[in-house]
Amino acid sequence: MDLQERLREGIALFDVRLFELGGTPVTVATLVIFLIIVLVTLGVSRVLRGVLERVARDRRVVDEGSIGVTSRLLHYAVLITGFAVALNTIGVNLTALFAAGAIFAVAIGFAMQNLTANFVSGVILLFERAVKPGDIVEVDGQMVRVTRMGIRATVARTLNEEDLIIPSSQLVQSTVKNFTLRDSIYRLGTTVGVTYESDMALVRKVLEETLDGLDWRSKKYEPAVLMREFGNSSVDFAISVWIADPWKRYRRLSDLHEAVWFALREAGVTIAFPQLDVHFDSPVTESIQSLKRAG
Repeated sequence: MDLQERLREGIALFDVRLFELGGTPVTVATLVIFLIIVLVTLGVSRVLRGVLERVARDRRVVDEGSIGVTSRLLHYAVLITGFAVALNTIGVNLTALFAAGAIFAVAIGFAMQNLTANFVSGVILLFERAVKPGDIVEVDGQMVRVTRMGIRATVARTLNEEDLIIPSSQLVQSTVKNFTLRDSIYRLGTTVGVTYESDMALVRKVLEETLDGLDWRSKKYEPAVLMREFGNSSVDFAISVWIADPWKRYRRLSDLHEAVWFALREAGVTIAFPQLDVHFDSPVTESIQSLKRAG
């Protein structure tokens, strides 16, 4: 057998019909092309993911968590496109396949509403970047630090060193206070009440000097001292300073309370406490005095 006959037999082998798919014959050649397209798709996906991760890390555009999520989304997008081209090559009717897939996706969506909502919310968070790893946020009235973000859920650390797993939909559908969205400056405030007999000018002077002398406060904004209201037992002053790290607010609030307490005490100013004066009618007063005399 000469070389030409062998070539003809090899070419004929590629034309061997294996089976039919949707009325289209699938041959060895089309099957080989399908496998080549799949392998090329995997290779392209790997190269694109590598380029994306390298560029993002070099330019520090996003954090590691966001890079990983974006990389996975790119991988899925390339795979879907590659498989669509490969299936079209072997004669699969993509229109009918997509229609069936849409029906299947709707059925799955109804059955897994929460999972679908979390997935979509995770993608929204990824692109909007309203919440990022390292941010300090308040969720359900609790301050937490975001440590890792995924498509389905976000992992956060509390002040008590506990890990919270927060569904992505909760971060998208509810109000979330982000203390570090633009900067980490945080206003720390409290209230102190003094007796009505106090020298209010002296109280203001002591409070202003105390706040101004706090070495841990942020110098970006000036502290504030405001006479807020006349209470039942005290004249209340609202005081506030700014700190650079909201994560330390409870520690700094304790420091603020201590500084104000000692400063007012040293200045001879009495910090008021709730008091109640009871007045008796004359008959009651006379009865009490009679009991004392009888005793």
